[in-house]
Amino acid sequence: MFFKLLLDALKVRNVRKKILFTIFIVLVFRIGTQITVPGINAAALKNLQDLPFLNMLSLVSGNALSNFSVFALGVSPYITASIIVQLLQMDILPKFVEWGKQGEVGRRKLNQATRYISLVLAFVQSIGITAGFSTLSSFNLTTTPLTWKVYLVIGAILTTGSMIVNWLGEQITDKGYGNGTSMIIFAGIVASLPGTIQEFYEDYFVNVDSSQLTRSYIIAAALVVAVLVIVYLTTYIQQAEYKIPIQYTKRAQGAPSSSYLPLKLNPAGVIPVIFAGSITAIPTSIIQFLATQNRSIGWLNSISAYFDYTKTEGALVYGLLIVLFTFFYSFVQINPEKAAENLQKSGAYIHGVRPGNGTEKYISHLLRRLSTVGSLFLGAVALLPILAQNTLGLSSRVAFLGTSLIIIIMTSIEGVKQLEGFLLKRKYIGFMEKAK
Repeated sequence: MFFKLLLDALKVRNVRKKILFTIFIVLVFRIGTQITVPGINAAALKNLQDLPFLNMLSLVSGNALSNFSVFALGVSPYITASIIVQLLQMDILPKFVEWGKQGEVGRRKLNQATRYISLVLAFVQSIGITAGFSTLSSFNLTTTPLTWKVYLVIGAILTTGSMIVNWLGEQITDKGYGNGTSMIIFAGIVASLPGTIQEFYEDYFVNVDSSQLTRSYIIAAALVVAVLVIVYLTTYIQQAEYKIPIQYTKRAQGAPSSSYLPLKLNPAGVIPVIFAGSITAIPTSIIQFLATQNRSIGWLNSISAYFDYTKTEGALVYGLLIVLFTFFYSFVQINPEKAAENLQKSGAYIHGVRPGNGTEKYISHLLRRLSTVGSLFLGAVALLPILAQNTLGLSSRVAFLGTSLIIIIMTSIEGVKQLEGFLLKRKYIGFMEKAK
């Protein structure tokens, strides 16, 4: 079905241009991930796995960190900045609240503020990552001594790279196919899959004794089953909808007098998973930098444990962040106040519910119930592989199996729906032209 849909889409000139443009931008991004920052000791990058906290950032950056490339930060700073801006609009900063009510003009102002904040976060994060690498005594990150001037140069390069990646993502969103941020992360994860499979094969079937092969087969079979279950459940949850019946007081002659308002079981989609991964990268980077300045600060180790997925408390914090961001972004995506206002303006009402404030409370109640199911599912899928890796000693790449699959599946579903929308729009336009 997907391939038939893709073939039909490629026959449409405008849709074909969007798809090819997206492929081109993704290709530019993937080329940039292979360009190592000048002055970096590329041969020593194989010790990357010695810094577990960077694996999370590598996932969110589209796996651009593995080469310490100019695009190593990816869209992580921009995502974190977006979270900050959205929080500031919740009656925290009056100026941002005012901009949020100004329509398109206000949206442009908020986007500009997001870029400025992401610029600062990118520089701070780049310094923290560089300091994190330097904590390894056997790891020579740079070919020259790591002085404050080198820190500034690396920070400037990584910050510039992050801004370029943000711009590439915006180009995909405006002129291409799909959400730019999700597509960049999606492309990075898909590109890393062959390496993940090869590493798993070598760890469990090549570099093991013959007596351990039975255990390797069991682990491989369990992973295959887990992948199939996650794919099925994630697809089902993402497609599931709760339909609220609505009635119309005034409708044109011949139009139906009733309809429904669809609410997804997981209104937030894949964004909470990306948010949670990105938000843990900033404090971890800062902690690593502070640790390099004064290694005797004991409380830094206690705090860092809550952002380190290799520790139980860090994994639980990651899962909790996914749950919280699911609730937060669900109410951002579907504003109950605006939904109730739009229904009232169109002369529609929910049967048995008073218009206005009553409708707003009803939709808020439903969103909380739906988000509870969606958030617990996302948290469980992302958390269980991490806990399995910590308790069973599996490969570090297994830890983010659930998170990677969630991003791949949900981005694919959103992409398929957008393709269907393009084709449906073309059919309506063609029908209207024939009617003339």
